Amino acid sequence: MTAPRFDVAGIGNAIVDIIGRCDDAFLERFGAAKGGMRLVDTDALMALYTAMGPGIEISGGSAANTIAGIASLGGSASFIGKIGDDEFGRIFAHDIAAQGVAFQSRPVAGGQTSRSLILVTPDGERTMNTFLGISTAFEEADLDADVIASAGIVYLEGYLFDAPPGKAAFRRAVEIARGAGRKVALTLSDAFCVDRHRDEFLEFMRSGVDIVFANESELVSLYQGADFDAAAAQIGAEVPLAVLTRSAKGCVVVAGPSREAVPAHHVDHVVDTTGAGDLFAAGFLFGAARGLPNATSARLGAMAAAEIISHIGARPEANLAALAREAGFVVTG
Repeated sequence: MTAPRFDVAGIGNAIVDIIGRCDDAFLERFGAAKGGMRLVDTDALMALYTAMGPGIEISGGSAANTIAGIASLGGSASFIGKIGDDEFGRIFAHDIAAQGVAFQSRPVAGGQTSRSLILVTPDGERTMNTFLGISTAFEEADLDADVIASAGIVYLEGYLFDAPPGKAAFRRAVEIARGAGRKVALTLSDAFCVDRHRDEFLEFMRSGVDIVFANESELVSLYQGADFDAAAAQIGAEVPLAVLTRSAKGCVVVAGPSREAVPAHHVDHVVDTTGAGDLFAAGFLFGAARGLPNATSARLGAMAAAEIISHIGARPEANLAALAREAGFVVTG
């Protein structure tokens, strides 16, 4: 097995976020479940956009945010996603390249780049309303086998399970990664996403996933009826490593029967929770790719998540590598 060219390669939806503020009554008015993600068509998206206040356009997408975080930590990273040949596609391609991420996906003529209208309530909670556009057409042909085979860890975004071609692409990506002796990580993405694909997620996890990322609600949804402790025991029997985030309570790293709790990083004021899980995964994956102990990787993840929730948007504003050095992390490789 050759040395990896990338620490991590991510595969997921290429999305431009439109972030605005609202109150709980606004969410109720439009039937949006607070803290969740729902898929909407262009008409629903425009109705929300017209009714909301001022918005900020920032490139996003769950796995793309994670990969941008890895680059900010000083890692080598690549992203594979599908964009249209439109204004939002050009924004996404520019922004991710500016983060230092390798992105070679060609825009699709006539395609509409994915957009997510993210509504942030005064408590910092985010509610996502996503128009997937061209991302629903992501398929095996969009994979870059050379990139996948050249990454120490291949990171898969669970949201892509919302379309059958995406599921087939994931299975092929696992085959390529396994053939090259690489590791595979999966994020469950969202409790509603788990509800839609529970049995397929479980089958996919058992078929060759090395690391699973899930928050508490996603984990409990995966194992219906189980509380956190029981569900953690179940996932520990399913995959070699599970990283379970619990917001302000920190995280629990589960490796078989072993559990290790790591506290959250202190934040003076929570501004916007958008991307918290994505950036936690960035820190953990960066640490894992560099051979750090699980607890150290989790602390890196907590640090990255703390930076992201201290401002609007899901891409780092501070240099995460500099923050890591200030916090005393020693990273080699």
